[in-house]
Amino acid sequence: MKLVLMGDLHYHEIDEANPGWQEARAVFYQTMLGRFMDEEGNFHISLGDLTNFGTAVELQEVYEYLRRDDRTFIHVLGNHDVYAQTKQEVLEITGGQRYHAMMTNQAMLIFLDTAREMDLTDWGGWVDEEQLEWLEQMVKASGTKPLLVFGHHPVYNTTKRSEKDKGSIHPSIDMWRILSQKEGTGIYFNGHTHVDSIAEQNNWVFVQVSACLDQPAFRIIDIGEDSVRISAVDVEEAGLSDHAATLHDHMNFFSPTAEARGTDTEREIVIPLLRTIQS
Repeated sequence: MKLVLMGDLHYHEIDEANPGWQEARAVFYQTMLGRFMDEEGNFHISLGDLTNFGTAVELQEVYEYLRRDDRTFIHVLGNHDVYAQTKQEVLEITGGQRYHAMMTNQAMLIFLDTAREMDLTDWGGWVDEEQLEWLEQMVKASGTKPLLVFGHHPVYNTTKRSEKDKGSIHPSIDMWRILSQKEGTGIYFNGHTHVDSIAEQNNWVFVQVSACLDQPAFRIIDIGEDSVRISAVDVEEAGLSDHAATLHDHMNFFSPTAEARGTDTEREIVIPLLRTIQS
């Protein structure tokens, strides 16, 4: 199985009063999303903050790039995706689900909703009790099969910047009480902090992906019989960084992160699959 994974995209509306902004936005997102969607894979996944403010216009426009008959796109909700509208209103536009799971032959895939709704003052993550109970059931149901979890916010104190205020799922939520019940290999993917990072704790690997406007790139996840290989694909078309810089100059609710790109060991990893023998 092959998954194609994208971090925070922050697709945004334009102000035509800013010279060059419209062209820069068109070229940047057409190039970035074109490369992302052209990559073959079983599923194409956004780790949230697909949009910058979650307006109907932003969502409708970005989905014009993402709706293809030969691709299955999954959008994990990020805090920026639900600033302007409720989650229900966003999902009515996108056709997505707030949280859900898929059991495949190779692995179980879980997609979380960690975003607070329409809260511009607290961009940290939250998971309600109903979803936590469901998540615990799914972790148990995964058995010894590899478990891949996709959420916008990191688990507290795992990847870089996840220990900072509003930088993770709220630390009062005991995610480890649930994650520690996993038999075999668990991998948690997230965005939000805008820096590449990979951390290992217990039988879990935490993979954090930076924002596309800082580091135009996406990840490939290859799930084999004995390992999961995660590799980085850089989008390096000429002039793309200049267009990103133009967007940085005029965007609200987004600030560039100079140290977004991690080292090779913070972007790529081969994870051996743990085999737990059941009696």
